[in-house]
This record gives sequence, structure tokens and C-alpha cells, in this order.
Amino acid sequence: MTGPTPPAAQLSLAQLRWPTLEPRDGNGTPLVLVPVGSLEQHGPHLPLGTDTMIASAVTRAVADQLHAAGRPVVVAPALSYGASGEHEDFPGTISIGHDVLLLLLVEYARSACRWAEGVIFVNGHGGHVGTVARAVEQLRDEGQGVAWTACAVPGGDAHAGRTETSVMRCIAPWAVQVELAAAGATEPVVDLMPRLRLEGVRAVSPNGVLGDATTSSVEEGREVFAAIVARVARELFAIDVDPHGRLREAVPQP
Repeated sequence: MTGPTPPAAQLSLAQLRWPTLEPRDGNGTPLVLVPVGSLEQHGPHLPLGTDTMIASAVTRAVADQLHAAGRPVVVAPALSYGASGEHEDFPGTISIGHDVLLLLLVEYARSACRWAEGVIFVNGHGGHVGTVARAVEQLRDEGQGVAWTACAVPGGDAHAGRTETSVMRCIAPWAVQVELAAAGATEPVVDLMPRLRLEGVRAVSPNGVLGDATTSSVEEGREVFAAIVARVARELFAIDVDPHGRLREAVPQP
């Protein structure tokens, strides 16, 4: 016996049928939101898919807000592999490298833009920023309706520390082994960057954490997640794109 079909607004692109995406009755084709994540170590306490899980949760929550406001969007399946070479000394990490990621993003958007209003990449891995920006710049030079945004938060620590652990405790508490949370390298990332680029994460943090995961909390996770969703939703309502293809942060309305 099958249960009731979820409303179309709750279905991902992979769950839809192609006729539902054809323009009709004055409605155009939808904007496609694509979570971009990675498969890489996130310390001893977080799952390898943390970046993908956060990007997917943010994208879904933003889509729900846009649908409620009458703005049609479709959430595509996440791109779950990325460029994570700095983490490859840890088992479980799988990296496709920046060149392949760039090609993947470009070809993906070229194809989707044949029928979609446009494509927005919602990036969940900080190490992708330069590559995502380059891909989007190339696509926009070709005349494609593509932009990108990120799940980053000002003042957050770099990797598997307080910020990511707090968000994961909010959106997927079952996936967090809180008793294994630990502090890693807590120096500012700008100071660690030369060694990170040259030697990788394990050389500067044997447990893979850049920050202090022991200071995380569910309450902070809720606040951070809500702030990210609100910002990205404002960006998508405004669709104001900077010279690097990134959505500009819209000013909250009073």
C-alpha cells in the first residue's frame, strides 16, 4: 500500500516527472537550487557528509520559504563529491579535485539551463569557494543564468569545530557523536593556511578539527542555521549578483 504523495513543492528534482517542469498557465520554468557538498573527514565526531548535509538542509529550508511566498524553485540532488585534497590523509575522504569540480559545475549548469530559469549553487564547503566562483564566472560569460551562494557564517570556526558541530546537532543530532567531540588546532585559519596548503589538515590537526567542537550547543546550532537560511532566502528573493557571480546579501526589511 502506498501513502499519499507529498506536495510537489516538497519533492526534489529527482522525484519529479518532466511534464511538471514544462511552462504552462503563465508559469515559467523553475529556478534550480543545487546543494554543493563534499565527502571528507570532519573530526572524530561528525560524519563525512557534513558539508553536504548542511548545504542540503539549508537549500531545502530556503526552498520551503520561497514556495510559501509563491516563488517556484526546485531543489536538485546534492553534488556530494568535491575538492578535498587537504583532507586526503584521513580515511573516508574522497576528492575529485578542483579541475574536475570546475568541469562538473560548468557542464551541469549548461545542461540544466536548457530548460530551467537558472541555476543557483548553494556551496557548503569552504575549500570550494574559488572553484565555484570561477565556474560561475565562466557560465555567466557564456550568458547562462547562474549564480552561487554559501552556507558560511561570519565568525564561525573553520572545520568540524563549534560552528559546524552546533549546526549538525540542530539538523541531524543522530549523526553527531558528542562524546567524541574534541578541540583541534584553534589558531586563526589565516595563520594555519600556509601549512594547510603545503602539508594538509592532518599535519596541523591530528584529529582533523580546526576549532573547538567541545563548545558546541544545539541552541547555537538553531541560531546559526536560522541565520543562514534567512540570509540565503533574502538573496534569492533579490537575485542581485556581484561581478564574481555570487548573490549579494540583501538588507533585511524592517
